[in-house]
Amino acid sequence: MPVIVAALALVAAAVAVPALSGWNVHPRHGSHVALAPWHGWWEPHIGPGTIPALLIAVMATVWAVGLAARLSWRWLVLLSYAASLGWLLSLALVDGPSGLSRVLGNPHEYLQTARHVDAIGPLLASWVDHVPLHSNQHWPTHVAGHPPGMLLFFVGLDRLGLGGDLAAGVAVTAIAASIAPAVLITMRRVGAYEVARRAAPFLVFTPAAVYLAVSADAVMAAVAAWAMALLARGTSRRHSIVWAAASGLLFGVLALMSYGMVLFGVVALGLMAGKRAFRAIIPCGLAAAAVVLIPAHFGFWWPEGFVAVRSRYREGIASDRPAAYWMWANLALLVATAGPVVAAGLTRVRRLGQPSLGVVLGAVWAVVIADVSQMSRGEVERIWLPFIPWLTIATATLPRRWFRLALASQLLLALALQHLLYTSW
Repeated sequence: MPVIVAALALVAAAVAVPALSGWNVHPRHGSHVALAPWHGWWEPHIGPGTIPALLIAVMATVWAVGLAARLSWRWLVLLSYAASLGWLLSLALVDGPSGLSRVLGNPHEYLQTARHVDAIGPLLASWVDHVPLHSNQHWPTHVAGHPPGMLLFFVGLDRLGLGGDLAAGVAVTAIAASIAPAVLITMRRVGAYEVARRAAPFLVFTPAAVYLAVSADAVMAAVAAWAMALLARGTSRRHSIVWAAASGLLFGVLALMSYGMVLFGVVALGLMAGKRAFRAIIPCGLAAAAVVLIPAHFGFWWPEGFVAVRSRYREGIASDRPAAYWMWANLALLVATAGPVVAAGLTRVRRLGQPSLGVVLGAVWAVVIADVSQMSRGEVERIWLPFIPWLTIATATLPRRWFRLALASQLLLALALQHLLYTSW
């Protein structure tokens, strides 16, 4: 299919242009030379998770499409969680136990900072003061780049006794595995029952699984997915205000986890437009605003934090990453993370009909706005994670006769990424 060839050519160009021209498009990783456009380097390897991952890939190729069509709805949702969890864990364990622990244990991540948090009030009151690079005891990279919500999530894990690198990694992976069921529930709730069934294998066995395991952004993706599930319930007539407000609470939490996640509102609007249920906007929006305003009582003002982050980003790593490359290489990474068959599905997206079409187009526009904003140059393997499940819905438009081959290509891509690259996420 021409679009798949074009998608693969975009990825190949993103790899070849820096390598052949010597263009330095992002900093080195210590003694390692990064393999652009990925945030990692070439490192072929196998590990304890290799055999389980291969077995799951074979079983998925043989049975997943048929099971998604035949299983009762309850069993489809339950099995989607179990299969997703197995797929995530097996891929992570290709790197051994460190595959579940090394990312969150990195000093640039949240967990080490979370272990030293004593009181929430003073943390929020002084948050913005520690964002600038020149500030005394400035936050590590990921903590500084986000509002306090994500750090507070890991503070909560630590208080629950899950603050060890491995324990936190397993907890995050278990949460990430709920993304596929949440998307299925959302689609069924808005009447896209067959679309959900057709897309289910691609939602579960996504190449994005390489980055979903132990990524903090996977937690954001899960919060976004369940917020959408509640919003879908809020588009019905029965108790719609209550459900819409409940979804708003989760959207508010999402905004406190990442400044960029306000763009997920575009996906939510796509859902409401598809259902012509704009009555959900007011209760959803008010509830989200209430959550975002709570930290202001303790001294953290979201807009002030965003301004501080923009300054730090432009003073820091953004200056080492040329926009002329990343404007299109970010999209190449989207192809490599979601899989080329998603790109193929997007060219046929008008076949979906509403409200699925509204959701997918909302995700497309959110990605476009994020890319044009230039607030993320590189490292988007993780940044695209919340949007990829909603783009993946487009695979439901592929011809049925292609499903098994398309799914096999997705599985093979995930296995190749995990076994050939050292990924930082």
